[in-house]
Amino acid sequence: MKRYKDFASDGGSNIVGQVVDQQTRLRSRLASVKHTVAVMSGKGGVGKSAVTVNLASALSLQGYRLGILDADINGPSIAKMTGIQRSAFSIQHSAFKNGLPPAIGFLGLRVISMDLFLPDEKTPVTWDAPTQKEAYVWRGTMEMTTLREFLTDTEWGDLDYLLIDLPPGTDRLPNIAGLLPQLSGTLILTIPSEVSQAVVKKSITLAKEHLKTPVIGLIENMKGYACPHCGNIGELFHSSGILACEEMAKNLGIPYLGSIPFDPRISLTTDVGKPFMSEFGDSPAAKAIIEIAEKIKTFIL
Repeated sequence: MKRYKDFASDGGSNIVGQVVDQQTRLRSRLASVKHTVAVMSGKGGVGKSAVTVNLASALSLQGYRLGILDADINGPSIAKMTGIQRSAFSIQHSAFKNGLPPAIGFLGLRVISMDLFLPDEKTPVTWDAPTQKEAYVWRGTMEMTTLREFLTDTEWGDLDYLLIDLPPGTDRLPNIAGLLPQLSGTLILTIPSEVSQAVVKKSITLAKEHLKTPVIGLIENMKGYACPHCGNIGELFHSSGILACEEMAKNLGIPYLGSIPFDPRISLTTDVGKPFMSEFGDSPAAKAIIEIAEKIKTFIL
């Protein structure tokens, strides 16, 4: 079997030129983006996308210009959470001479998500191949190509922060770090459960020791239940045997940014695409998110 280096030429494909051109376009496109922040979690079900949207909302309410790249190609949710109607995002390629304009969500959030390119909510993402079993082999490569195109072909404009909502797991961060060597930092999300904490430790090790990307800090989501009537915080997860996230962050040598109590109104607002941060800004959860946003700003600036 021949390796790529064994071939005398690229057969006229100019693959090197294509890569260089794409890297140049990527740098040019993101030149007007001040800070790029990846948001990741070790596992699904921890509320990462909702936290991403609400952190973006908190910063937007302070006058900053925010964009969100939904990097979860197979399970996109950011467009729905930010109130973007798929029908309003019409695709007419001939009109896009300088790039694809992002969709605009509530509070002026600029969003690109695979969900905007699907005909309806029940349509899955599939890739062209003789069979879907064969497509599976190339899925990772095709997903990264899509993310690269989202970054290079989207006309983001001037942004203070571009938040990248990564899919669950640790396997996407190396690819994003490769695409964005100027990544400002990584936010890592967990919940107070032993399973989540066990997985998130791997995420922290990957980001901190192997990829050498700045870890902005650890966020603990769903830390207790915030009563929407009285504001008191009750226990949501059984705490026996769970290492306190603040202590875990200290042991791993990363900042602990704070905890966000569970508030059912977060789910209600994201389901209908309304801004929780402006509608319930006095709630314990909103106040916690604002405090975390301030710590992110301090770390980056």
